[in-house]
Amino acid sequence: MASMLNAHPHVTETVVLLLFMFSLAAGGKLLVVPVDGSHWLSMREVLDRLSLKGHEIVVVAPEINLHIKPTKDFVMKMYPVPFTQEELDHMFWRMSHNIFEEGSFLERFLKIYEQLKNNSAIFLSTCTHLLYNKELVRYLEESNKFDAIMVDPVLPCGPIIAEYLSLPSVYFMRGLPCSLDYKAAQCPSPFSYVPRTFMSSSDHMTFTERVKNLLVAFSEHLLCYLFYFKYENLASEFLHRDVTILELFSKASIWLMRYDFVFEYPRPIMPNMVYIGGINCEQKKPLSKEFEAIVNASGEHGIVVFSLGSMVSEIPMKKAIEIADALGSVPQTVLWRYTGEVPSNLPKNVKLVKWLPQNDLLAHPKTRAFITHGGSHGVYEGICNAVPMLLMPLFGDQMDNAKRVESRGAGLTLNILEMTSKDISTALKAVINDKKYKENIKRLSDLHLDRPIHPLDLAVHWVEFVMRHKGAPHLRPAAHDLNWIQYHSLDVIAFLLVVVLLSLFISLKCCLFCCRRCCCKKGRTRKPTKSKAH
Repeated sequence: MASMLNAHPHVTETVVLLLFMFSLAAGGKLLVVPVDGSHWLSMREVLDRLSLKGHEIVVVAPEINLHIKPTKDFVMKMYPVPFTQEELDHMFWRMSHNIFEEGSFLERFLKIYEQLKNNSAIFLSTCTHLLYNKELVRYLEESNKFDAIMVDPVLPCGPIIAEYLSLPSVYFMRGLPCSLDYKAAQCPSPFSYVPRTFMSSSDHMTFTERVKNLLVAFSEHLLCYLFYFKYENLASEFLHRDVTILELFSKASIWLMRYDFVFEYPRPIMPNMVYIGGINCEQKKPLSKEFEAIVNASGEHGIVVFSLGSMVSEIPMKKAIEIADALGSVPQTVLWRYTGEVPSNLPKNVKLVKWLPQNDLLAHPKTRAFITHGGSHGVYEGICNAVPMLLMPLFGDQMDNAKRVESRGAGLTLNILEMTSKDISTALKAVINDKKYKENIKRLSDLHLDRPIHPLDLAVHWVEFVMRHKGAPHLRPAAHDLNWIQYHSLDVIAFLLVVVLLSLFISLKCCLFCCRRCCCKKGRTRKPTKSKAH
């Protein structure tokens, strides 16, 4: 056979072409409705792997976005939105700068509230223009049958499309506001040891923390309503029936959740919840000549990597000057991803770069510390590469992430509004020089990397599983079919209580009846005796 192929090169080319065509024919068709920003960067890695395996990927995204750009690997279906690229960029720039705004609590709260209100209006508008783009929706309806849909449910456009097209869905996400992901999956979340989002508590809570946790849990329903009620109205209008967000989310076949119990606190999860934390931890790639030269020039002291994430690359000058002053107090070379105005006091050991290969730098043996905002991407890259962290959380779940790292002794956390140059310097020196932080992050890294399958391969498997089997109904718990009274067995408790009370009542009546009969019998036997004596 081999000699025949060597003798006839055209046969070889034909065989390769046929095998390639067969792989495409054997592949499935996946619809994808992502969320922009760092969410897309994580999802993109799964989609790239699925594309390499011969699956056709159809991505539906707005024309104006941050990171979702056309690519030959996917079929990109872009739809128009009523805002410009400049307006979108300004929205995220304004959001990052509001974090650093000074003033009273009320002033800062009002600014953040106004910003969130504007952001929500843009996100809702994006979703509305997707659902009511008749040409695009017609394409989705008439296109060759999709095997499944992969969505990020933080914005509910994807789940609404999934319900409209009756497609089995894979949810790819980090977490939802007010624990809606666990509620939708009917997953128990005991108040006693599962801290709620934004609580910044560990799983070992004091009595006061448990009181706060319980009160936050009770308020989650209201918070969810305020966050999603406009989407709920939009979904009901589009689907032509009353529907709740919780009902939409409960239809998920598989939840791919970017968590790992090495980092997260242990808690109950459901059979259709798959933890894939560390999915973005790639194998180390060689550094470019530019970065390799900087790292080698750092000598025995090594380097510190500093990045506040993909959305924050510049900060107010006053804060930048404080940070620069602190970074100059350590002998390490600091690579700082920063695109703003250069601070006047920038020390010689600090190198400003517009972009840096974060994972590759963290994997370098000369990296001594990682200054990060506490986003899940950076935290998991820090854990994968065993680099102790100095965390400066900005918003969202970053405060909770920072608490988890700090509670495991793998880093320190600073309040980015209150920290001074001295605070930064002291904390950074501690993370670099105190061996306990390196030892603890190394232990976490060893645990995280000791796994039977890489999280990326696990994610790809479950997406293909849903595509092959048209869902995963065998993993759906019967709790979805029970109402609140049945779920908590209140009807059973009430029935047993009635039985017990009825039994007690009957027993009491029987005792009283027996007592009366006995008393009456004694009375009749005594009467003749009295009359005889008389």
